[in-house]
This record gives sequence, C-alpha cells and structure tokens, in this order.
Amino acid sequence: MRALRKIARGPGAELVEVPIPEPGDDEVLVRVHGASICGTDLHMLDWNEWADRRVRDVPMTFGHEVAGAVHAVGDEVHHLHPGAFVAAETHIACGHCTTCQTGRAHICENLRILGVDTEGAFAEYVVLPAQNAWVVGEGIDPDVASIMEPFGNAVHAAFGTGGGEDIATNSVAVIGCGPIGMFAVGVVRALGAFEVIAIEPNGYRRGKASEMGADVLLDPTEVDPVAAVLEQTKGVGVEVVLEMSGNERAIDQGTRMLARGGRMSLLGLPDASVTLDLNDQVIFKEARLQGITGREMFRTWQQTTTLLSTGRVDVTPVITHRFGLDRWQEAFDTTASGRSGKVILAPDPEATGHTTGHTTG
Repeated sequence: MRALRKIARGPGAELVEVPIPEPGDDEVLVRVHGASICGTDLHMLDWNEWADRRVRDVPMTFGHEVAGAVHAVGDEVHHLHPGAFVAAETHIACGHCTTCQTGRAHICENLRILGVDTEGAFAEYVVLPAQNAWVVGEGIDPDVASIMEPFGNAVHAAFGTGGGEDIATNSVAVIGCGPIGMFAVGVVRALGAFEVIAIEPNGYRRGKASEMGADVLLDPTEVDPVAAVLEQTKGVGVEVVLEMSGNERAIDQGTRMLARGGRMSLLGLPDASVTLDLNDQVIFKEARLQGITGREMFRTWQQTTTLLSTGRVDVTPVITHRFGLDRWQEAFDTTASGRSGKVILAPDPEATGHTTGHTTG
C-alpha cells in the first residue's frame, strides 16, 4: 500500500510503498476513506522542537484523524465485522491505570496517540485497537466522519464536565477560529447559546466562523477584544469562554471577558508559561477554568454522533479541501496557508482540490 511516512528525524516526508499491516488479535484493519490534517501533523512534517521531543520512533506513518471501512478483524474481535464504517478515537488507553479504571481513559497515565506513538493513517490502510473504532452513525457523510475526532475536541470543550448547561440562553466567546474553533461555534449555536462572539485575527477564518453561526466577529488586532465583549454584554461579560488559540495574551484576555461565576475551557496549547491575574479574574470571580484534552471516551463520541447525524451541526463549511495522497505536499501547504478549514487526504487518486459546494476563498 501507499503510505506517507516520516523517513528520518527531520523536516519532510515521503510517499512510499509498504506492506499492508495485519491486525492483531484485538485490532481491526481499516481501509482508509479519508484522513484530515491537523496542527500536530504540520509539526511532524516541519519537525519542530515539539516533534523532536515527542516522536520516538522513525520511520513511521503519521496522521490520525481518520475514517474508513473495516477490512479485516483480529481473532478476538466479535463486535465489529468487515464492511462496518468507523471513525478512530486516537487516544489509545492502557485500561489499567487509575484514570482508566475510574472512567477517565482519555487522560490515561500511559496514553499513546495514533500516528504519533503508533503507525498512523496517511495511508491506504491503518490498524486500530478494536475498542478505538467508533461505528459511524447513519446520516453522517464519510468525509464528515473523517473529521469526527477533531470535531469531538470542540464538543468536549463546549460541554465540559458540566454537560454544557451553562451555554443555553447565555453568551459565549470562542477565542481562536481555526478548524476546531469553527466547529465550536457551530456546537454552541446548536446548544442554544444566546449570542456567539468569535475572536480571530485571520479574516478568512472569521468568515468561516460566520458561516458556522457566529453573531459577532472581532479582529483582536483591530479592537480590544475584552472591551468589545464587555460592551456587547453590557459590562457583564460572557458566561462561557472557549479558548482555542493557545496564545498567552488571548488566554489572559479570556479570563478578563469572563462573567463572574463563568466557565473557561482551555484547549489551545501555549508555547510557554502563561501569567494570569488569579486574584481578580479567577478567584474573586469564582471562575471555573477547565483544561480540555481529546474527547471523553466515549461520552463525547455519542454527543458528536447525535449532533452530526441529526443535522444540528452542519460541519461542511469547515471541510474546504480534499486531495489524493499523491498531492500530499499541496494538501499540507493548503493547511498551513491560513486560508482553509479542514483538509482531507484520501487514498482515492481522483480526490483533487476544493470540495464541491463549499466556500474556499
């Protein structure tokens, strides 16, 4: 099969022929329909400091946001059969640490990530642990299924651990409208937010946030977002902030635009330590700051399936490009351009350029 692989520790990748892998006893072999590109994949392609520190084994196939049809199953797999269409939960948990045994497998102490710690999905076939293969619900397009994993990040951030009850009828700010931020706008709109404020310096991404249902669009390079949010909410602030940027200044601003007693979900990853005014902006406000990683296994997947299969959230505006594997460099360049949403790599050589019927700018 063809696979896009990191051949050596350093920038670049190569599309090469490798043997089709065989599933172990508790694994499934999936024929890939599509695998979308995320920031982690860009880091691995460029081989930045994070990749050099984090990735242990090379050569390897990378890529992790994937959906496809089960092609073969291991001897101990009885709940899945060839032909089932599945999306991958990419957090591979050990199942025996304290967090796993108390129902929090997504923060497993021995966590491995598909396409980072194991062979990944930028290929014609990928092997998954059977327990990580989520059967895609009816009414979900195959391309949409391939972005269920990052969409799940937005769902988890929106719901938090409180079930998302603080979103309905309230004002919400989404800081950072890359693809997951775009998804988050659609999710909080579906959950009944009174007003959705999107904060993003990139004009293309602000446009996408508008397509996903944002009421107010703020460019933080043109206006003070804290002052603008406070003015928009008559001095109260927003009840929920979803911080997707990881920008140090934006994180601080998120605490300052948060209403008293509000909740801030932190998904974006800062490059360094962040300084916050804990006294006035967190403690005296009784603000709740919650770190968000991945998806709850598997409550978030059920929430994700419901939102997508019922049409409550239409993510198609965010899926902007689809390329065949042989055009992988163009696909990565498009992802890094700042003028795309989700870019899907597909083994199908006919997959080229923009997706049909979506605005790509």
